[in-house]
This record gives sequence, structure tokens and C-alpha cells, in this order.
Amino acid sequence: MAQAMEHTRLLVLSLLSVRDMYGYEMIAELERRFDKTFSMKEGTLYPVLRALENSGALKSYQQETPAGRVRKYYRLTKKGAALLSEETRLWREYEKAINSVVTPLAEPV
Repeated sequence: MAQAMEHTRLLVLSLLSVRDMYGYEMIAELERRFDKTFSMKEGTLYPVLRALENSGALKSYQQETPAGRVRKYYRLTKKGAALLSEETRLWREYEKAINSVVTPLAEPV
């Protein structure tokens, strides 16, 4: 479960490195990018957002939509950008380790 949380954190930080987003927007964007083969549930996303905000990696703010609805947006902080860099490095190491096991020995690694 901790491993899944790490990947979720990396996905959230990556999305917010492009632009500020609100929760449902992040869920929809991930679904779009994964061609609907992956779906993040609100019950997974919001605890991650709270934890990242509590750690100082994200800041939130509210903004009213043209329809008068108020949405809570999240943005990456400097601390969040540094965390994204570290999470990306760790992901690359993990990916390399997995590939070294699943890649047949006959193929160059």
C-alpha cells in the first residue's frame, strides 16, 4: 500500500507541475492520459492532497467559477517541486530495477 501511495504522490505532483488544478480535474486528467485504463478514486486522491498540503509541498486556494461555484485548487510549492524531483529519481531507480528482472537476459538492458 505504501508503494501505491508513493506512485499516487508522484502522479499528483507531476500534474501540478504543469498547472494548478482542482481534485476532480486531476482525476479526469489522469483518466485521459491513461486512456481510461487507470482511474483514481476520490478516496485515494484527497488523502494524498491533504498529506502533501500538510507537508508544505502544495498550497491550496479557492476560486469561483463563472457559474458561481467555488473550487479548491492546488498548486505546487518550491518544496513540492523538490519533492517531485526526488520522487522522479526514485521512480526511475524503481523502474530500472523492475526492468532488470522482467527483461529477458538475452536482450541488452
